[in-house]
Amino acid sequence: MLDIKYIIDNTDTVKKSLARKGFPSENIDSLISSYLEMNKLKTSSQALAETKNKLSNSIKSASAEERPSIIAKSKELGEELKKEQEELSVLEAKFNDMMLRLPNYPSPDCPDGPDDTHNVVIRKVGTPRTFDFTPKDHIELMEINDWSEMERIAKVSGSRTYAIKNDLAQLELAIHMMVLDKLRSHGFTVITVPALSKERPLYGQGYLPFSRDEIYYMPADDLYLSGTAELILNSLRADEILSENELPILYAGFSPCFRREAGAAGKDTRGLVRVHQFMKTEQFVICKNDIAESEKWHQKLLAISEEVLQDLELPYQVLDICTGDMGAPKYRQYDLEAWVPSQNCYRETHSCSNITDWQARRTNLRYRDNADGKVKYVHTLNNTGIATPRALVPFIENHQNADGTVNIPEKLRPYLGGKTKIGKNA
Repeated sequence: MLDIKYIIDNTDTVKKSLARKGFPSENIDSLISSYLEMNKLKTSSQALAETKNKLSNSIKSASAEERPSIIAKSKELGEELKKEQEELSVLEAKFNDMMLRLPNYPSPDCPDGPDDTHNVVIRKVGTPRTFDFTPKDHIELMEINDWSEMERIAKVSGSRTYAIKNDLAQLELAIHMMVLDKLRSHGFTVITVPALSKERPLYGQGYLPFSRDEIYYMPADDLYLSGTAELILNSLRADEILSENELPILYAGFSPCFRREAGAAGKDTRGLVRVHQFMKTEQFVICKNDIAESEKWHQKLLAISEEVLQDLELPYQVLDICTGDMGAPKYRQYDLEAWVPSQNCYRETHSCSNITDWQARRTNLRYRDNADGKVKYVHTLNNTGIATPRALVPFIENHQNADGTVNIPEKLRPYLGGKTKIGKNA
């Protein structure tokens, strides 16, 4: 959510900024018009209410002859007030919906473009491996090592589900433990959170009203299944006024996650890349309302994720995401993509975003500034710590051997009992 007063005072600047995300300038005009009309009606309703109250209060002191006309006039004003309040309720709902649909301002430094073809590769780290044998894809590796029950689980739970077992199941948990330890060493508070959410946090995070078709909803309980721990962590301190001394707040959130993948029909239908339920460790930061401060944390989050991929010994690239691909909440976004040998390309493993105060305005999360005592909205940032099983795909494909075993990088070995490789022939 954005500041309506800033929008009114800087209309042309706002239009140019949001146009970079494809947001129509006429929608800004409609928003301002609705706001002014709403305020006009609020003023009118307040004046009517005050007049009606004065009339009502004068009834006791009025003479018997005056009372009928005063009562009649009060009743007339009451009906007029009711009509205006009903109109105001409709206008407020319309205005609030328009405000919730405003995207965040993009950074002046991020690339422009309508879609992912305009994302910019900042750097590549590591060299894709050259095999001296014909490498297998992750599905073949799971089959020969008895690491999954993909066909059987589909009969039980439907498509885009997975059941991994034996070494691969332990590998999944080991990677999360390694990442959680890393985040704790960087000062993050490790926290496990539910995958259940009421509706308001989805508006606070920015899933709603933009992506309702991606979310699982349980009408009997009026609850939603979360697609990321960010959703829960973003509302954990909602409506609070923090002390600046509490900032920054760093969370390493671990949770099951659920996504309908409604927009992925026909894409990655086999294997572990796009599944409905997965496990995710999320980095989440709450910091001061200062762009230099939040950009500093943005770079820090990115560096931590690069450390993770380097510890996993995976070749990867860093992308600067363009305005048309970054989504409504984002001010600036970087993605990390690891090399997937079977697909001969890089695939996303991490998404690192600075949201500035866009989410905080929706959750009403603020702090009191030490310097001037003013109450300000915080900045929030998020980044994947690791998400599985997606990350297992580049991992087992890059580290495979000719006999189907998979090598374990040195940094991960302590989490697997010191094993140097896994697989039936290990």
